[in-house]
Amino acid sequence: MDIDWRTHQRWVTVGGRPMNVIDLGPEDPEGTIVWIHGLSGSWQNWLENLPEFADTHRCIAMDLPGFGASPMPAEKISIAGYAAAVNELLDRLGVQRAVVVGNSMGGFVGAEVAITFGTWVDKLVLVSAAGLSIEHQRNESVLRLLRLTKDVLAMGTGWLASKSDVLASRRRSRSAMFSIVASHPDRLPGPLVSEQLRGSGKPGFVDALDALSDYPIRDRLGEIAAPTLVVWGDDDPLVPVRDAWEFGELIPDARVVVYEDTGHVAMLERPEAFNALVREFLRS
Repeated sequence: MDIDWRTHQRWVTVGGRPMNVIDLGPEDPEGTIVWIHGLSGSWQNWLENLPEFADTHRCIAMDLPGFGASPMPAEKISIAGYAAAVNELLDRLGVQRAVVVGNSMGGFVGAEVAITFGTWVDKLVLVSAAGLSIEHQRNESVLRLLRLTKDVLAMGTGWLASKSDVLASRRRSRSAMFSIVASHPDRLPGPLVSEQLRGSGKPGFVDALDALSDYPIRDRLGEIAAPTLVVWGDDDPLVPVRDAWEFGELIPDARVVVYEDTGHVAMLERPEAFNALVREFLRS
Protein backbone atom coordinates (compact mmCIF):
# COMPACT_ATOMS: atom_id res chain seq x y z
CA MET A 1 0.00 0.00 0.00
CA ASP A 2 3.06 2.26 0.26
CA ILE A 3 3.77 1.92 -3.47
CA ASP A 4 2.32 4.21 -6.11
CA TRP A 5 1.62 1.45 -8.60
CA ARG A 6 0.62 3.95 -11.29
CA THR A 7 4.28 4.87 -11.73
CA HIS A 8 5.08 1.26 -12.62
CA GLN A 9 2.11 0.66 -14.94
CA ARG A 10 2.50 0.63 -18.70
CA TRP A 11 0.64 -0.50 -21.79
CA VAL A 12 2.48 -2.85 -24.13
CA THR A 13 1.08 -3.95 -27.49
CA VAL A 14 0.96 -7.75 -27.60
CA GLY A 15 -0.82 -9.67 -30.33
CA GLY A 16 -2.02 -6.38 -31.75
CA ARG A 17 -3.87 -5.48 -28.51
CA PRO A 18 -2.81 -3.43 -25.47
CA MET A 19 -1.73 -5.41 -22.41
CA ASN A 20 -1.74 -3.94 -18.91
CA VAL A 21 1.73 -4.48 -17.41
CA ILE A 22 3.39 -3.69 -14.09
CA ASP A 23 7.15 -3.30 -14.44
CA LEU A 24 9.29 -2.41 -11.42
CA GLY A 25 12.69 -3.09 -9.94
CA PRO A 26 16.13 -1.61 -9.21
CA GLU A 27 18.36 0.08 -11.77
CA ASP A 28 20.81 -2.84 -11.69
CA PRO A 29 18.67 -5.95 -11.07
CA GLU A 30 20.03 -9.40 -10.25
CA GLY A 31 17.61 -10.81 -12.81
CA THR A 32 14.02 -10.71 -14.02
CA ILE A 33 10.97 -12.46 -12.57
CA VAL A 34 7.76 -12.81 -14.57
CA TRP A 35 4.56 -13.26 -12.54
CA ILE A 36 1.51 -14.90 -14.20
CA HIS A 37 -1.89 -14.80 -12.47
CA GLY A 38 -4.58 -17.45 -12.44
CA LEU A 39 -8.13 -17.82 -13.75
CA SER A 40 -10.27 -14.80 -12.89
CA GLY A 41 -7.15 -13.15 -11.49
CA SER A 42 -5.06 -10.09 -12.29
CA TRP A 43 -1.58 -8.74 -11.61
CA GLN A 44 -2.79 -7.80 -8.12
CA ASN A 45 -2.61 -11.51 -7.20
CA TRP A 46 1.08 -10.80 -6.52
CA LEU A 47 0.72 -7.76 -4.27
CA GLU A 48 2.35 -9.59 -1.33
CA ASN A 49 5.31 -10.63 -3.47
CA LEU A 50 6.22 -7.91 -5.96
CA PRO A 51 7.49 -5.41 -3.34
CA GLU A 52 9.63 -8.11 -1.72
CA PHE A 53 11.46 -9.08 -4.91
CA ALA A 54 11.52 -5.66 -6.61
CA ASP A 55 14.38 -4.68 -4.28
CA THR A 56 16.70 -7.03 -6.14
CA HIS A 57 14.95 -8.14 -9.35
CA ARG A 58 13.07 -6.60 -12.22
CA CYS A 59 9.51 -7.77 -11.66
CA ILE A 60 7.05 -7.97 -14.55
CA ALA A 61 3.41 -8.82 -13.87
CA MET A 62 0.70 -8.60 -16.46
CA ASP A 63 -3.04 -8.86 -16.85
CA LEU A 64 -3.43 -11.69 -19.34
CA PRO A 65 -5.70 -10.85 -22.30
CA GLY A 66 -9.33 -10.91 -21.18
CA PHE A 67 -8.46 -10.33 -17.50
CA GLY A 68 -7.81 -7.34 -15.28
CA ALA A 69 -7.54 -4.22 -17.42
CA SER A 70 -6.36 -6.04 -20.56
CA PRO A 71 -8.92 -6.42 -23.37
CA MET A 72 -9.78 -9.74 -24.95
CA PRO A 73 -7.22 -11.09 -27.43
CA ALA A 74 -7.77 -11.01 -31.18
CA GLU A 75 -7.68 -14.82 -31.30
CA LYS A 76 -9.58 -17.33 -29.17
CA ILE A 77 -8.08 -17.73 -25.71
CA SER A 78 -5.78 -20.76 -25.39
CA ILE A 79 -2.96 -21.88 -23.13
CA ALA A 80 -0.59 -21.87 -26.11
CA GLY A 81 -1.81 -18.38 -27.02
CA TYR A 82 -1.21 -17.09 -23.51
CA ALA A 83 2.31 -18.58 -23.51
CA ALA A 84 3.01 -16.89 -26.84
CA ALA A 85 1.68 -13.61 -25.43
CA VAL A 86 4.07 -13.83 -22.45
CA ASN A 87 6.94 -14.58 -24.82
CA GLU A 88 6.06 -11.63 -27.06
CA LEU A 89 5.71 -9.34 -24.04
CA LEU A 90 9.19 -10.16 -22.78
CA ASP A 91 10.62 -9.74 -26.26
CA ARG A 92 9.08 -6.27 -26.49
CA LEU A 93 10.45 -5.40 -23.04
CA GLY A 94 13.93 -6.51 -24.00
CA VAL A 95 14.09 -9.40 -21.54
CA GLN A 96 16.42 -12.22 -22.59
CA ARG A 97 16.42 -14.41 -19.44
CA ALA A 98 13.84 -14.69 -16.66
CA VAL A 99 12.37 -16.74 -13.86
CA VAL A 100 8.69 -17.58 -14.40
CA VAL A 101 6.26 -17.76 -11.48
CA GLY A 102 2.65 -18.80 -12.11
CA ASN A 103 -0.39 -19.55 -9.96
CA SER A 104 -3.24 -21.88 -10.98
CA MET A 105 -3.93 -21.18 -14.68
CA GLY A 106 -0.82 -19.01 -14.61
CA GLY A 107 1.16 -22.08 -13.58
CA PHE A 108 -0.27 -23.96 -16.55
CA VAL A 109 0.77 -21.08 -18.80
CA GLY A 110 4.18 -20.95 -17.12
CA ALA A 111 4.74 -24.65 -17.76
CA GLU A 112 3.81 -24.15 -21.42
CA VAL A 113 6.24 -21.22 -21.61
CA ALA A 114 9.01 -23.42 -20.16
CA ILE A 115 8.26 -26.14 -22.72
CA THR A 116 7.81 -24.00 -25.82
CA PHE A 117 10.07 -21.03 -25.08
CA GLY A 118 12.41 -22.65 -22.57
CA THR A 119 15.57 -21.11 -23.98
CA TRP A 120 14.96 -17.96 -21.91
CA VAL A 121 13.47 -19.59 -18.77
CA ASP A 122 16.08 -19.75 -15.98
CA LYS A 123 13.79 -21.28 -13.36
CA LEU A 124 10.11 -22.08 -12.96
CA VAL A 125 7.82 -21.78 -9.93
CA LEU A 126 4.42 -23.48 -10.07
CA VAL A 127 1.94 -22.44 -7.35
CA SER A 128 -1.11 -24.76 -7.27
CA ALA A 129 -0.78 -25.07 -11.03
CA ALA A 130 -3.67 -26.22 -13.18
CA GLY A 131 -3.18 -28.64 -16.06
CA LEU A 132 -3.33 -32.17 -14.65
CA SER A 133 -6.58 -32.93 -12.80
CA ILE A 134 -8.57 -30.71 -15.15
CA GLU A 135 -7.27 -32.59 -18.19
CA HIS A 136 -10.07 -34.18 -20.28
CA GLN A 137 -12.76 -32.72 -17.96
CA ARG A 138 -14.26 -30.41 -20.54
CA ASN A 139 -17.99 -30.14 -19.92
CA GLU A 140 -19.76 -28.70 -22.97
CA SER A 141 -23.07 -28.29 -21.12
CA VAL A 142 -21.51 -26.27 -18.32
CA LEU A 143 -19.55 -24.13 -20.75
CA ARG A 144 -22.69 -23.50 -22.81
CA LEU A 145 -24.59 -22.47 -19.69
CA LEU A 146 -21.81 -20.13 -18.62
CA ARG A 147 -21.74 -18.51 -22.05
CA LEU A 148 -25.52 -18.04 -22.01
CA THR A 149 -25.41 -16.46 -18.57
CA LYS A 150 -22.13 -14.55 -18.93
CA ASP A 151 -23.89 -11.17 -19.00
CA VAL A 152 -25.67 -11.98 -15.74
CA LEU A 153 -22.42 -13.25 -14.24
CA ALA A 154 -20.64 -10.10 -15.37
CA MET A 155 -23.29 -7.95 -13.69
CA GLY A 156 -22.94 -9.92 -10.46
CA THR A 157 -19.16 -9.86 -10.38
CA GLY A 158 -19.21 -6.24 -11.47
CA TRP A 159 -21.34 -5.44 -8.45
CA LEU A 160 -18.91 -7.35 -6.23
CA ALA A 161 -16.02 -5.39 -7.68
CA SER A 162 -17.79 -2.07 -7.09
CA LYS A 163 -18.48 -3.04 -3.46
CA SER A 164 -15.10 -4.68 -2.90
CA ASP A 165 -13.89 -2.23 -0.26
CA VAL A 166 -17.00 -2.56 1.86
CA LEU A 167 -17.33 -6.33 1.49
CA ALA A 168 -13.65 -6.99 2.15
CA SER A 169 -13.71 -4.88 5.30
CA ARG A 170 -16.21 -7.26 6.90
CA ARG A 171 -14.72 -10.46 8.22
CA ARG A 172 -17.81 -12.56 7.53
CA SER A 173 -18.31 -11.44 3.93
CA ARG A 174 -14.56 -11.68 3.30
CA SER A 175 -14.70 -15.28 4.46
CA ALA A 176 -17.76 -16.10 2.34
CA MET A 177 -16.32 -14.69 -0.86
CA PHE A 178 -12.71 -15.85 -0.61
CA SER A 179 -13.17 -19.30 0.92
CA ILE A 180 -13.11 -20.81 -2.57
CA VAL A 181 -9.36 -20.13 -2.76
CA ALA A 182 -8.06 -19.59 0.78
CA SER A 183 -8.21 -21.81 3.85
CA HIS A 184 -8.63 -18.88 6.25
CA PRO A 185 -9.86 -15.91 4.21
CA ASP A 186 -10.91 -14.07 7.37
CA ARG A 187 -7.22 -13.80 8.31
CA LEU A 188 -6.29 -12.01 5.09
CA PRO A 189 -6.03 -8.21 5.23
CA GLY A 190 -9.22 -6.51 4.05
CA PRO A 191 -7.47 -4.20 1.55
CA LEU A 192 -5.67 -7.19 0.00
CA VAL A 193 -8.95 -9.09 -0.52
CA SER A 194 -10.53 -5.93 -1.90
CA GLU A 195 -7.88 -5.73 -4.62
CA GLN A 196 -8.46 -9.37 -5.55
CA LEU A 197 -12.21 -8.83 -5.86
CA ARG A 198 -11.71 -5.70 -7.93
CA GLY A 199 -9.93 -7.73 -10.60
CA SER A 200 -12.62 -10.42 -10.90
CA GLY A 201 -15.53 -10.82 -13.31
CA LYS A 202 -13.67 -10.22 -16.57
CA PRO A 203 -14.77 -11.36 -20.07
CA GLY A 204 -12.01 -13.93 -20.53
CA PHE A 205 -13.24 -16.26 -17.77
CA VAL A 206 -15.40 -18.71 -19.74
CA ASP A 207 -13.03 -19.06 -22.72
CA ALA A 208 -10.05 -19.47 -20.38
CA LEU A 209 -11.90 -22.14 -18.39
CA ASP A 210 -12.58 -23.93 -21.67
CA ALA A 211 -8.89 -23.65 -22.60
CA LEU A 212 -7.81 -25.17 -19.28
CA SER A 213 -9.65 -28.43 -19.91
CA ASP A 214 -8.82 -28.70 -23.61
CA TYR A 215 -5.02 -28.64 -23.71
CA PRO A 216 -3.20 -31.78 -22.51
CA ILE A 217 0.23 -31.09 -21.08
CA ARG A 218 1.03 -34.16 -18.96
CA ASP A 219 3.07 -35.99 -21.61
CA ARG A 220 5.15 -32.87 -22.36
CA LEU A 221 6.20 -31.93 -18.81
CA GLY A 222 9.34 -34.03 -19.21
CA GLU A 223 10.53 -31.46 -21.76
CA ILE A 224 10.91 -28.79 -19.07
CA ALA A 225 14.64 -28.24 -18.65
CA ALA A 226 14.49 -25.42 -16.09
CA PRO A 227 14.86 -26.22 -12.38
CA THR A 228 11.31 -26.13 -11.00
CA LEU A 229 9.82 -25.36 -7.60
CA VAL A 230 6.31 -26.74 -7.05
CA VAL A 231 4.41 -25.03 -4.20
CA TRP A 232 1.01 -26.14 -2.94
CA GLY A 233 -1.40 -25.94 -0.03
CA ASP A 234 -2.56 -29.22 1.50
CA ASP A 235 -6.08 -27.76 1.79
CA ASP A 236 -6.33 -26.50 -1.80
CA PRO A 237 -10.07 -26.57 -2.66
CA LEU A 238 -9.58 -26.10 -6.41
CA VAL A 239 -6.61 -28.22 -7.48
CA PRO A 240 -5.91 -31.35 -5.40
CA VAL A 241 -2.57 -31.58 -3.63
CA ARG A 242 -1.86 -34.90 -5.34
CA ASP A 243 -1.16 -32.83 -8.47
CA ALA A 244 1.82 -31.28 -6.68
CA TRP A 245 3.51 -34.65 -6.37
CA GLU A 246 2.61 -35.58 -9.94
CA PHE A 247 4.19 -32.38 -11.25
CA GLY A 248 7.21 -33.26 -9.12
CA GLU A 249 7.47 -36.68 -10.73
CA LEU A 250 6.87 -35.58 -14.32
CA ILE A 251 9.23 -32.58 -14.37
CA PRO A 252 12.86 -33.82 -14.42
CA ASP A 253 14.43 -31.28 -12.02
CA ALA A 254 11.61 -30.46 -9.61
CA ARG A 255 11.29 -29.87 -5.87
CA VAL A 256 7.89 -30.00 -4.13
CA VAL A 257 6.91 -27.97 -1.06
CA VAL A 258 3.45 -28.34 0.49
CA TYR A 259 2.21 -25.94 3.18
CA GLU A 260 -0.15 -27.24 5.84
CA ASP A 261 -3.49 -25.55 6.48
CA THR A 262 -3.15 -23.58 3.25
CA GLY A 263 -5.41 -23.25 0.22
CA HIS A 264 -4.99 -22.33 -3.44
CA VAL A 265 -3.08 -19.05 -3.09
CA ALA A 266 -0.03 -19.76 -0.92
CA MET A 267 1.61 -16.53 -2.10
CA LEU A 268 -1.19 -14.58 -0.39
CA GLU A 269 -1.87 -16.91 2.52
CA ARG A 270 1.78 -17.50 3.50
CA PRO A 271 3.58 -14.50 1.98
CA GLU A 272 6.58 -14.42 4.30
CA ALA A 273 7.23 -18.16 4.03
CA PHE A 274 6.52 -18.19 0.29
CA ASN A 275 8.79 -15.23 -0.42
CA ALA A 276 11.61 -16.75 1.64
CA LEU A 277 11.19 -20.07 -0.15
CA VAL A 278 11.32 -18.51 -3.60
CA ARG A 279 14.27 -16.34 -2.59
CA GLU A 280 16.15 -19.46 -1.48
CA PHE A 281 15.21 -21.21 -4.74
CA LEU A 282 16.54 -18.31 -6.81
CA ARG A 283 19.87 -18.47 -4.98
CA SER A 284 20.25 -22.25 -5.23
